[in-house]
Amino acid sequence: MTPKEREPLKFLAQHLCYGLAAGATFGGLVLATDLGHIRTMAMESPNPVPVLLLLFGGLFVTFGSVAMGVGIMSLAKDDERDRDIY
Repeated sequence: MTPKEREPLKFLAQHLCYGLAAGATFGGLVLATDLGHIRTMAMESPNPVPVLLLLFGGLFVTFGSVAMGVGIMSLAKDDERDRDIY
């Protein structure tokens, strides 16, 4: 892979990491505050590990996708600003 080809992948990976961190933070806060009694229900279930994996898996997919989408959409905003200058 050339450096030119790696640049977009690095950009997307960076935004994905931001989204994963946001998803982990949100999931941790939901469990810490017991929002909607999610922590109580998960811990009282016979198998809490799959419940938590599904919770955090869904959050990671959602927040990661949103962060990557925001990153991609912000590229268009930069292009418009460049056009206004000329």
